[in-house]
Amino acid sequence: MQFSFRLPVATHILLCIERFKDEYKTTSTFLAGSVNVNPVIIRKTLGQLKAAGLVDVAAGVGGAKLTKSPEDITLWDVFQAVEEDEDLFHFQENPNPKCPVGRNIHGVLGDRLEEVRQHMLADFKKVTIADLLASIEAKEAAE
Repeated sequence: MQFSFRLPVATHILLCIERFKDEYKTTSTFLAGSVNVNPVIIRKTLGQLKAAGLVDVAAGVGGAKLTKSPEDITLWDVFQAVEEDEDLFHFQENPNPKCPVGRNIHGVLGDRLEEVRQHMLADFKKVTIADLLASIEAKEAAE
């Protein structure tokens, strides 16, 4: 099982755009420095966020800005923008049908994993970029 890193990267980008909007131009190079990834990954992710209507990106070195209030952007919005596959749990395609566990694993575990997935996605709708920014500010104040 492997979870994508796209959601955390996209969320990091949105948090930086909002947190540093009055201090820096939030260019792909600036954002890449915070996320610590290649700017190409940032540009691709910004393109996805822009297509979803969450950011606006100025050409050249203008930087990015949120198109919605941080209170109006949820993790669900970010997830929908950047994740290509909602199937979070991947089963081994061909378990051994001669094994009682192998032949039953999909039926036994599949429904439970789907329930976990549904709960997680529902929780994504409850968490906003504003919530996460408030948590960052609280951690900054405690440092």
